[in-house]
Order: sequence, then C-alpha cells, then structure tokens
Amino acid sequence: MARPRLHDDSLRASLLDVASQQISEHGQSAVTVRGVAQAAGTSASAVYALFGSREELVGAVSVEGFRRFAVHLGSAPTTGSPADDLLTLGLAYRTSALADPHFYRVMFEGPATAGGAIPAVAEPTFDVLRRAVARVLEGVSHEGTGPPLPRRTLRAATEEASLTLWGLVHGLVSLELGGLLPGDTETAARRYERAILAVGPPLLRAAPSFAAP
Repeated sequence: MARPRLHDDSLRASLLDVASQQISEHGQSAVTVRGVAQAAGTSASAVYALFGSREELVGAVSVEGFRRFAVHLGSAPTTGSPADDLLTLGLAYRTSALADPHFYRVMFEGPATAGGAIPAVAEPTFDVLRRAVARVLEGVSHEGTGPPLPRRTLRAATEEASLTLWGLVHGLVSLELGGLLPGDTETAARRYERAILAVGPPLLRAAPSFAAP
C-alpha cells in the first residue's frame, strides 16, 4: 500500500531541512544520502524514492529555499504608498532569512550546484523587489519638474537601484546570521530598519542618474 501523501510531504520537508543545514555548515561535498537519511530518522531508500538521487536532493534545497523566501515576500502587505511597501518588503527579507538561515546561506552564499546555479537576480523572487522599486521610481519621476523619464531609463534605474538595495540588506543580514554584529536580535532589527530608511530614499531619488550614459 502506498504511503499517505502527507507522510511523504512531511518527510520531504524534514530531509530538505537536514540537507540545508549540512550544506550550509559543511559544504555540498559533505552531503550523503545515507547521512541525510540517518539525521532525518529515515532510510536511504526513502531519500531515493522522494528525490531520485543525491544530486537532485542537493538541487532541491535551493529550490525550497527560494520557495520559502517567496512565501515571506508574498505575505508582505501592500498599501497605497510604494515607499512604505518597499520598506515592508525589506523587513520581510530579514524575517525570511532569520526563519530559514540554512536555506538562506545555501541560496546566496553557497557554491553553485552541479550544472550551475540560477543567478539570484534571475529568480522570480527578485522580480518582487524590481516591481517594488519600479513603483517608487515611477512616483519620483511623476513628481519631478521635468518630463517623465523614458521607459528605458526607468528600467535601467530600477535594475541598478534594486541591485544596490539588495546588496545593502543582504550584507546586513549575512553579518547578523554570522554573529558578526554587536547587540541582540532587537538591536539588529532596529539597526536594519534604520539603515534601510537612511540609505533607501536618497538612493532611489538618485537612481535615474544610474542610467545616464
């Protein structure tokens, strides 16, 4: 008799949790089907049944990380203020990283999987940031005294501003996860929000100049 689907889903999640921790702490080369199965309290045959191979298990860790990341970003509420929404998105980024630190390290700090990893900027989750930045820049353009910026300029400015903002939040989150920042979690949260508020608005106001020839 086949196992219940819920059993398989729960076991799959457990195996991915274990594999993500092993990869983030010891690297991909340390991951074995037998080791992951033993740590998850199951058999190697169960791993093969759910993933097919060690390589597919390792690849599924990054996919699962981005799936969880997308859930966190997707749950960030939206309002009538593009600037407020962008801040909320930035806070959701940190929440996701702290909730799944091992997945976060695999997604953004680990080596490429066999066959090459998809660049993070090509992931659908990065489009969430692009769209949020674009809404802010469109508002800035409309508030200007001159003519609206050409669409090509807005696209280029959006891409550069999105990459810079990502660098800011990724850097702070990575330092926090690495235990390299002073203070407790509450202090880190305040520092993180202050940094976004201090750097974000002037960066976005200057963004159109990023696209200048």
